[in-house]
Amino acid sequence: MKKIFNLLILVVFASFTAMPQARAPYPISPEVKADNSTTFRFLAPNAKEVLLTGEFLKEKQAMTKDDKGVWSITVPNIKPDIYPYAFVVDGIQVADPNNTDIFANERFKFSLVDVKGSTPLIHALKNVPHGKVTYRLYKSNATGTTRQLLVYTPPGFDPAGSKKYPVLYLVHGGSDTEETWTKVGKANLIADNLIAEKKAVPMIIVMPYANVRPAPMGKFADDVVDNIIPFIQSNYPVLTDQPNRAIAGFSVGGGQTMEIGIMNPDKFAYVSAYAPYPETQEFRQVFGDWKPDAAKLNKQFKLFSFSVGTEDFLYESTLKNMAMFKEKGVKYESLVVPGGHTWMNCKLYLTNTLPRLFK
Repeated sequence: MKKIFNLLILVVFASFTAMPQARAPYPISPEVKADNSTTFRFLAPNAKEVLLTGEFLKEKQAMTKDDKGVWSITVPNIKPDIYPYAFVVDGIQVADPNNTDIFANERFKFSLVDVKGSTPLIHALKNVPHGKVTYRLYKSNATGTTRQLLVYTPPGFDPAGSKKYPVLYLVHGGSDTEETWTKVGKANLIADNLIAEKKAVPMIIVMPYANVRPAPMGKFADDVVDNIIPFIQSNYPVLTDQPNRAIAGFSVGGGQTMEIGIMNPDKFAYVSAYAPYPETQEFRQVFGDWKPDAAKLNKQFKLFSFSVGTEDFLYESTLKNMAMFKEKGVKYESLVVPGGHTWMNCKLYLTNTLPRLFK
C-alpha cells in the first residue's frame, strides 16, 4: 500500500513539473492615452528590427526593444480618427496580434486604432437609437455563385410594418470586402448619428461584395441590377421607384458606381463616386464614344457627385472625369478636401452624401 501511495505522489509531482511555464503577459497594444498619444507594442524577442507603419505617419518609424523582447513606440498627438496600421518585422508586414480590430481587406492586413479625442466624431458609437446590420446570402445568376451582402436597417425598423424605406447601395474599394464599410467606414454608426440628428432620413443601406473575380468586373453591374436589387425588394419593405434608390462607392467601387448609375439612370436618382477608379482613359474605353442625352440625364439625377482628396493618387484622374462630364453637358457636384486615398476621407464623403439623399 505504501508503495502505491509513493507512486501516486511521484505521478502528481511529475505532472506539476511537466506543466508549461507561465507565459509572459501579452503586451497592451495599441494604448491610446488621454492626450491622443498612442503606444504600440509588439512581442518579438528574436527580431532584429521592427517598424511601425500607419496612415497617421508620414513614414515608417523604428521601434525600440526592451529586455523582455517587447518592441514599442509612442506616437504623440494623433488627430482623432480611425487609422489602419501594421508592424514591419524584419521586412515582413504583419497586423497587430494583440488587437482584434482588423481592416477588412483581401490583399493587405492592417489593424485599426481608434483615436477618439475629447469630442465624439460622426462615426462614434453614441447614445442614440441604433440600427441593425444583418449578413445575408443571395443567389447570383450573374456569377453563378451564392454571395454575401450586408444590410443596414435603421432604428425602429419593423420588417412586418407598413413603412417602406428608400435604399442606398454602398460599394467598397477594390480589394476590400462587403464588411469594410461597417468595420472600417462605420457606415452604420454614421447613419445612426445622422438619423438621430435628423440630418438624414431613415434608409436601408445595402453593402454587397463587389469583387467578381475571375469574372469580368462588369459582371458586378449585372449582379446589382439583376440579382441584388430584386433580392432586397423581395425580402425588405422598400420603395421600388427610381427616386428612392441611390448608389455610392469608393475607389474601384466608385468606378463601378459611375458605370452602374450612368447606364441605369432609370433605376438610380442619386449617384456618388468617391475617388473613383478607373481613370478617365480607361473609363472612355469602357463606354466607347459615349454620347449621353445630357438634358434627360440631368433631369433623372437628383444628385450626381464626385468626392476626392487633394493628396489622393486619383485626384488628377477625378478632375479629368469631372471635366469629361462637363464636356458632355452632364451636371455634377463635387467635394474636394485635404487628404489621400483613405477610409478616413471615405467617412467624410459618406457623411456629406447621406443628408442629401431622398429629400
